[in-house]
Amino acid sequence: MSLARVFTRAQLGIDAPPVIVEVHLSSGLPSLSLVGLPETAVKESKDRVRSALMNAQFEFPAKRITINLSPADLPKEGGRYDLAIALGILAASGQIPATALDGHEFIGELSLGGDLQPVPGVLPCALQAARAGNVLVLPQANASEAALCSQGEFRSAASLLEVTAYLHGQQSLTAVTAGNAVPAGRPQQADLTDVRGQPQARRALEIAAAGQHNLLFIGPPGTGKTMLASRLPGILPPMSEEEALVSASVYSISSQPSQWQDQWRVRPFRAPHHTASGVALVGGGTTPKPGEISLAHGGVLFLDELPEFSRKVLDVLREPLESGRIVISRANRSITYPARFQLIAAMNPCPCGYFGDPAGRCHCTQEQIRRYQGQTSGPLLDRIDLHVEVPPIATALLQQAPAGESSAAVQQRVMAAQALQQQRQGCANAELSPTQREQVCVLHEEDQHWLLAAIERLQLSARGYHRLLNIARTIADLDAQPAIGRVHLLEALGYRTLDRYRQG
Repeated sequence: MSLARVFTRAQLGIDAPPVIVEVHLSSGLPSLSLVGLPETAVKESKDRVRSALMNAQFEFPAKRITINLSPADLPKEGGRYDLAIALGILAASGQIPATALDGHEFIGELSLGGDLQPVPGVLPCALQAARAGNVLVLPQANASEAALCSQGEFRSAASLLEVTAYLHGQQSLTAVTAGNAVPAGRPQQADLTDVRGQPQARRALEIAAAGQHNLLFIGPPGTGKTMLASRLPGILPPMSEEEALVSASVYSISSQPSQWQDQWRVRPFRAPHHTASGVALVGGGTTPKPGEISLAHGGVLFLDELPEFSRKVLDVLREPLESGRIVISRANRSITYPARFQLIAAMNPCPCGYFGDPAGRCHCTQEQIRRYQGQTSGPLLDRIDLHVEVPPIATALLQQAPAGESSAAVQQRVMAAQALQQQRQGCANAELSPTQREQVCVLHEEDQHWLLAAIERLQLSARGYHRLLNIARTIADLDAQPAIGRVHLLEALGYRTLDRYRQG
């Protein structure tokens, strides 16, 4: 047979579109041409495959070899096509039975000696192969990643020889046991028990978790802002398998350290430094890669020292905060990455950090304070629902404070509130549409007049007003109340610290 077809998969964001490797042998001077929009690493596969076949004691055909990677308009990157190309050459030259390739997909990079090397992005391939009902053959080093899929049939191999022996029916390949259990050695999450004092900040953290609201902590250094933020993933509901697989797929294509597989069902907590660029935060590059907001999908993005971030960098967060995704466009394609995360930020009240300190350590002028707080754009702050002060606590009081409530206890209330929201409107309160808000945030007439007066005094935008209603609805849900009351509105207004600063 002079024509063979082998199935594999490309990488396009967190998708894995199918690719057909067509190999044709014809008469003429010995040559090998590779077509189908291959980039440099794919073109170099010609040399890797030739050496791998010869070192594995196969005959490299002395013919004119044409290899087409179909579809031709899909860019092909990396060494993931090596195994499929090698098998296509062997099948076209009759060295392995072509019929044995049916119902299989192959992915893996070849060393010059014929060993299979791991490739990034195996998890999306495994998910798509499972949906297509095909058996995926992959490198042994990627087996643990494919095992995250609870469905599908996967086989792992250490070398090209093992794969060809399997296709000849001479030996079986190691079956990858699929499962979604959390590994026993999963790291423990930080617990709210460690946080002593700061009842208002703890309460705000619980409200943020219950309604999936964004949150800003404001306070001097050392008051526990970072400590509080790092406890948010532990009080959020456990990730569903679908959520976890989407998050894991982002990590799979991002060349992250392999430890991510040990905690793939744990909600991510990402804390980029304030010197991070826009590309680092939202993704991009010549070959578009996901950024921190996509790595935080399903979890928490923590921005410490918020005013120290570049304003241009922060403004790129505005659209993902609304849409839950980021689109990276290039001349020949656009890639969409998921980016549904909770934003938790922290900032000092002034440049020195000690504004309002009883000891009088702050010497910042009002102009310096306004300029510092104004470094973050108003549209971004409007998208942060809760602005909460985290005041300093005297050391003596801190030592006497009892241990805080555990994350497990708070998580139960959060899960109950989120269950109410799903039953009522099918989404979290932070994601209410205008129509849904009109239905579930109905106020008594007196409360409506009182709230409008407060909004006028604080000069909140329409978005700020709507987010205030969302917060009040979440507080009512935590109290298991069907309607929003004045007490819920009062508490919600208490979480607009920056608005009070501006009026002061």
